[in-house]
Amino acid sequence: MSDTPYDEHFVAWFRAVTPYINAFRGKTFVIAFGGKAVESEFARTLAFDVNLLVSLGIRLVLVHGARPQIEEELREKNLESVYHRGYRVTDAAALDCVLDAVGSVYLEIEALLSQGLPNTPMANSRIRVIGGNFITGQPIGVLDGIDMHYAGKVRKVDAEGINAQLALGNIVLLNCEGPSATGEIFNLQMEEAAEAVAVAIKADKLVFLTDSQGVADPSGDLLDEMTADEVEILLKTGEWLSPDIRRYLPCVLRASRAGVGRVHLIGFAQDGALLRELFTHDGVGTVVTRESLENIREAKPDDIGALIALIEPLEAEGILVHRPRELLEREIDRFSVMEHDGIIVGCAALYAHSDEEAELACLAVSAEHREWGYGEQLMKRIEKRARKLGIKQLFVLTTRTEHWFVERGFRLGTVDDLPAKKRDMYNYQRRSKVLCKTL
Repeated sequence: MSDTPYDEHFVAWFRAVTPYINAFRGKTFVIAFGGKAVESEFARTLAFDVNLLVSLGIRLVLVHGARPQIEEELREKNLESVYHRGYRVTDAAALDCVLDAVGSVYLEIEALLSQGLPNTPMANSRIRVIGGNFITGQPIGVLDGIDMHYAGKVRKVDAEGINAQLALGNIVLLNCEGPSATGEIFNLQMEEAAEAVAVAIKADKLVFLTDSQGVADPSGDLLDEMTADEVEILLKTGEWLSPDIRRYLPCVLRASRAGVGRVHLIGFAQDGALLRELFTHDGVGTVVTRESLENIREAKPDDIGALIALIEPLEAEGILVHRPRELLEREIDRFSVMEHDGIIVGCAALYAHSDEEAELACLAVSAEHREWGYGEQLMKRIEKRARKLGIKQLFVLTTRTEHWFVERGFRLGTVDDLPAKKRDMYNYQRRSKVLCKTL
């Protein structure tokens, strides 16, 4: 095959997703979606993507709803759809509609996951879909004087049973019905069921497929990252949010604070959104974490491989001076690193040359993150470390980013401004600019 641009992009993409494949293998994801996602034009390709996740060794629990299908059953029987506080008032007649609709959707999803036609992503796949009474329900009771009948909430999740099936490589498919200890069946909220399952099995990710691209701000711009605290604030003011997002966010908040590693909200109306959210740096939706995804910390010996991968392209371009692995191993304690979602995307080092003078060196940020302000954050981290050591003067040598440093308080200097030992080592062939900053 010839090296076409498509081939080059494919190879680059395939290599770029490798860290995620390694990180996700053996992890547990709960993917929740309503009946609208099942009716969408991309339901079939969503099944393909679920198959891919299983093939990569990810343990999957799927939780589905059936709200539009229930509405259709009610209309056909000339029954009114009644809600109170977001819950469907489910009397005996409405419960019959719920059971019919949920059962139909369950079978449809099971059929989608059982595809095996040649020349499709499902070819040669052996997905086993397991259902069961893993969720126990209980009645909501009477709310504000309104009898909710068979509307229910999650009472218990059989986490041991679910994990046993996941350990066998099975997909666990759950619906929004919850049988009780007395043999009754209650109509559960899909999002509450997904939340309860994710918390009970200590899922690494909970993914909601929604009717919008993700969480938007008042101007309609996507919020690609949020903390649990930011979600709590948004819940008090977010009148502009889509219906799905308004329903899901309380569950997102509780799940995040209860220990679910990441909660994602992505649109089901975009083909491949699930894969793009999980396997790219930027994603396509909103990810919610208990704390910020960004983390600056001091480097550890285990980071050396990631540091080499980060700085090698810049060394090849002549932007950074080559640092062999042995040197990095000796000097790792001089480095600070920037992590984004557990992946090192930037670094910087501090070299003290005297009690009052130090060098900011090896400031590097991965190409796809250079517009995120990480370089400035790393610079400030090094300045903070220098101040703690009593350093009064910080200098940097650069061949490409003179103006960037000047804009951040450095002044252009000369080789004579360098400490004597550093001045003796100055490489006149590189002709690096000298910039200094008083701390």
